[in-house]
Amino acid sequence: MTRIDNKFAALKKAGKKAFVTYVMAGDPDYATSLEIVKGLPAAGADIIELGLPFTDPMADGPTIQLAGQRALDAGMTLEKTLQMARDFRADDDETPIVMMGYYNPIFSRGVDRFLSDAKAAGIDGLIIVDLPPEEDDELCIPAQNAGLNFIRLATPTTDDKRLPKVMQNTSGFVYYVSITGITGAAEAQAGDVAPEVARIKAVSDLPVVVGFGIKTPEAAQGIASVADGAVVGSAIIDLIADDRSPAEVLAFVKTLADGAHRA
Repeated sequence: MTRIDNKFAALKKAGKKAFVTYVMAGDPDYATSLEIVKGLPAAGADIIELGLPFTDPMADGPTIQLAGQRALDAGMTLEKTLQMARDFRADDDETPIVMMGYYNPIFSRGVDRFLSDAKAAGIDGLIIVDLPPEEDDELCIPAQNAGLNFIRLATPTTDDKRLPKVMQNTSGFVYYVSITGITGAAEAQAGDVAPEVARIKAVSDLPVVVGFGIKTPEAAQGIASVADGAVVGSAIIDLIADDRSPAEVLAFVKTLADGAHRA
C-alpha cells in the first residue's frame, strides 16, 4: 500500500472525493514554489502532482509550458525537484506526491538511480506522459517493483480496444483527461465525463480522477460528483504566473478543494 492507496482508502471511508493539485516544481523560483507546495495540504489538496520541468513539454499548453520555462530559467533541475520532495517530507509524511513529466530527464539520470532517489525522497507515484504501455519495461514495471505507483492517462480518444492495454500495469489511480487537446484548454463538462468514467471503471478497479479544463469551485464539484476526484493545474499556475503571493494562491486552492469535497 502506497500513500496514494492509503489516501483513496481514507477518502472512500469518509465518503469524500479527492482533490488533486498540479504545480510546476520551481515556478517561479525554488523558495516560492516550496512555500506553495508545503501549503497545499492545509488548503485542501489530498494529492500533489509535482511537475518536472522539461525543455520540450509536448503535451502541455502554453500555461504549463511557460511555468516549466520559468522554473528552468530559475535553475530548476530533476535533482532540485527531488530535493523539493525531500523538503516537503520534512514536515509532511502523509500527503501523496506524484511526479509528473517526461521520460528524457529520467532516462538521462538512469532509471535505477532515479527510482532509488525518488523513493528515498518520498515520491509515491509517476505520471510520465510520453511512455505508452508498449514501453512498460522501460520505467513502468521497474517503478512498480520499486514500490511506486505508475499512473496512466486515459483520454476521450482511448477507445474500447485500447483501454485494457492502457490499464494493464496502471496503479494508484487512473487520470482521465476530460477533453481532447492540450492542458489549460476548454472547460470540462460533467455530463461528458460521467459515461467515460463508467467506461474506465468497467475494466479497472482503480479510482478515476479527472483533469484538464477545471477552473472553478463549481466545475471541481461537478467533475468530482461523477468521478473519484478532480485535478486542477492550469488555473493555479495562472495565479503563480500573475505574481500572486503564496497566500493568495493557496486561498484560491482552498475554494477549489471545498468545491471538490462538496461532491
